[in-house]
Amino acid sequence: MTPYDNGSSKAAKAANERQIAARPTRDEAEAAVETLLRWMGESPTREGLIDTPARVVRAWEEFCSGYGEDPAALLNSTFEEVEGYDDMVMLRSIRMESHCEHHLVPILGTAHIAYLPDRRVVGISKLARVLDSFAHRLQTQETLTAQVADCIQTALQPRGVAVLIDAQHQCMTTRGVHKPDVSMVTTSFTGAFQDDRDLRDRFLGEARRG
Repeated sequence: MTPYDNGSSKAAKAANERQIAARPTRDEAEAAVETLLRWMGESPTREGLIDTPARVVRAWEEFCSGYGEDPAALLNSTFEEVEGYDDMVMLRSIRMESHCEHHLVPILGTAHIAYLPDRRVVGISKLARVLDSFAHRLQTQETLTAQVADCIQTALQPRGVAVLIDAQHQCMTTRGVHKPDVSMVTTSFTGAFQDDRDLRDRFLGEARRG
C-alpha cells in the first residue's frame, strides 16, 4: 500500500469503514473542546468562549479537509500535446500549512515540486492541490514529503519527481525548546532525480532561488 493510499487493501478499507462508523458527532466534538477549556481553568460559559467549541470544530474541519479527498484523483486530467517538451516542470515556493500529529500545532512552510514528464503533463495548480490534500491532515514533515512524491510518481508515471519542503514547526518554535528561527528541510526524489546528480542539483538550485 502506497503512503497516500489510505485503504487500497480489503483489510484497510474495512478498518477505515469501522473508523468512520465510530466517528463522534459534531456535538460530541464540541463537548470535547468544552472539556478542554474547563481543564485549562476557563469557564466555557464566559461571554468570549460561548461559541468557541463550535468555532474550533469548524476550524478543524478546514485544517483536516484532506481526509475527505483522494490526492491521486486530482492528477487524472493530463495533457499530451506538449510539442516535444521533455525538460523539468517545477512549481516553486508553494505555501504549505499542516498540523503536527504529535502536538496538533501548525507546521508552516514552503514546498517546491518538480517532475520530468514522460509524454504528458498536468495543470500546475494540481501539484499545489496534491500538496494541500496531504498537508490538510495530521502529519509529520517526512511523511508528507514522501506522500507527495509517491502520489505524483504513481499517478503521472513521469521519469522522475522531486519534492523539497522547508517548514517551521510550532511544536519547536512556540513550546519545548523555543527555537523560533529553526526550520526543517526534507526532500524526496524518484527516478531521474534520484539517479542524475546534475538534474537533482539543478532542482535544488532552483529551490534555493524560490
